[in-house]
Amino acid sequence: MAVDGVAAATAAPTTSSATGSTASKAAAKASVDYDSFLKLLIAQMKNQDPTDPMDASAQIAQLATFSQVEQSIQMNSNLETLITGNALTNASSYIGKTITSADEKTSGIVASVRVYTDTMVATTTEGKEVPIVVGVRVGTKPATETSDS
Repeated sequence: MAVDGVAAATAAPTTSSATGSTASKAAAKASVDYDSFLKLLIAQMKNQDPTDPMDASAQIAQLATFSQVEQSIQMNSNLETLITGNALTNASSYIGKTITSADEKTSGIVASVRVYTDTMVATTTEGKEVPIVVGVRVGTKPATETSDS
């Protein structure tokens, strides 16, 4: 037997955000899923067979399990925020230092760093881009040379 409230409660909402982070999307989805779970649980309770009702301990176990999943999602969201902050701190430490690409074809002084979800790209003062990957060399800014005139 289909129940309209259950079908509507399990439908995924359609939202879009050009600037939303993965962490906030996961947290929002967890909230929607938790609300959907509660609606589904209420629908089960309303439509259960009175001669064979669902065990209360089974309902509590379902709720506790889902609560643990929700907390794990929130923890992952918090960890992702922490990792993003760490990546920004690391990126700022490259500015003003010399960088040489892993293939040693590009080098220069880092003017800026762009942070992506899976990598960072340094831009030198000459406008050259150097992906920050394994094998990249980073050093202190070389001393400026002075000539005797």
